[in-house]
Amino acid sequence: MSQNQPAPSKHFRVLVVDDSPPWRQWVVSSLGPLQHLQVVGEASDGLEAVQKAQVLKPDLILLDIGLPSLNGIEAAKRISRVVHGSKVIFLTVESNADVAQIALSNGAQAYVLKSDAATELWPAIEAVLRGERFVSGGLKE
Repeated sequence: MSQNQPAPSKHFRVLVVDDSPPWRQWVVSSLGPLQHLQVVGEASDGLEAVQKAQVLKPDLILLDIGLPSLNGIEAAKRISRVVHGSKVIFLTVESNADVAQIALSNGAQAYVLKSDAATELWPAIEAVLRGERFVSGGLKE
């Protein structure tokens, strides 16, 4: 969030889903300065993501595509059926534009490459919370 903008008055609940514990830890710590975001849970596979989303009802889900037990795209489809209003940001190494299009066609509001996350995660979150879509600048056509 830019320092010139006031923080939103609403607090947004976030679920972080990735099968790599160090990556989840980096994402959670990266969200720390954004006081309007509260990480309410973490999941390490697609099925766990669906279950936790159903229980926690997060406003925002940061979701990897390459997950064990259920890939992120299928998890996003299932989450959209059981939790209405959760916004999905895919945060992935998958840089194929066709895969990104499939992800965005299945309910995601943003697609951020992990390699660009240090500079693009915050702008993607801000865009999604404003109701806009965001696609990583490093996405291959």
